[in-house]
Amino acid sequence: MPTEFETESLERVRGWADDNAMVRHAHDFMRASVHEKYPYNFFWMGRPIIQYPQDVMAVQELVWSVKPDLIVETGIAHGGSLILSASLLAMIEYTEALEAGTMLDPAKPKRRVIGVDIDIRDHNRAAIEAHPMANRIDLVQGSAIDPDVVAQVKDKAEGFQKVMVFLDSMHTHDHVLAELEAYAPMVAPGSYCVVFDTLIEDMDADAYPDRPWSIGDNPKTAVWKYLETHSEFSIDSDIDRKLLITVAPDGFLKRS
Repeated sequence: MPTEFETESLERVRGWADDNAMVRHAHDFMRASVHEKYPYNFFWMGRPIIQYPQDVMAVQELVWSVKPDLIVETGIAHGGSLILSASLLAMIEYTEALEAGTMLDPAKPKRRVIGVDIDIRDHNRAAIEAHPMANRIDLVQGSAIDPDVVAQVKDKAEGFQKVMVFLDSMHTHDHVLAELEAYAPMVAPGSYCVVFDTLIEDMDADAYPDRPWSIGDNPKTAVWKYLETHSEFSIDSDIDRKLLITVAPDGFLKRS
């Protein structure tokens, strides 16, 4: 049962009108900040994370709430998001050990992260593999929608019961839809598939002049299409409504 504070928070968020000043200012900030590469300025445990701080907080809340034993991520870049996920899973194991009065063996982590990217650059791979969280992370190089890569991920995921998925690689409609078809079925009931950069649909048409995605062809349109035939997932709109500043509006998908 939610606490009184949690109930008050949810009621407050749901009471914000779509046209109030705070919401409008948040939309204006998103448009301006994308152009200025605002999310490229943050780090998690020493690695660039290339996320808005609000989305980092949202991931933390989801991971703590669900307590997955495996997180699958597509799109690695500098590895900050992988390190974030791994550190959150480590925190869960640490608190569980404290509550149980048992010793935690950091050399034998139970919870893991799988990161997939078509191009894991050597310097990023070296930095990830040298990080203290590295023993929780498995790297898979290749296109996230390549059948062989999908098979590798599913093989590594064998035996894990509570899976969470983050999709943040190629942002075209067809690619994200294929990712959803491949990885969303791995998500456990009560857990989430988070699709990042759905905000592309809400940006100006010329916001990404050097990219193959734009309005009408992006992660949000892929989410909408996927949901037409997958009623087991629904958009948890309370999350992006609370965040206001997020790259994933309509992208927090909860499995029933």
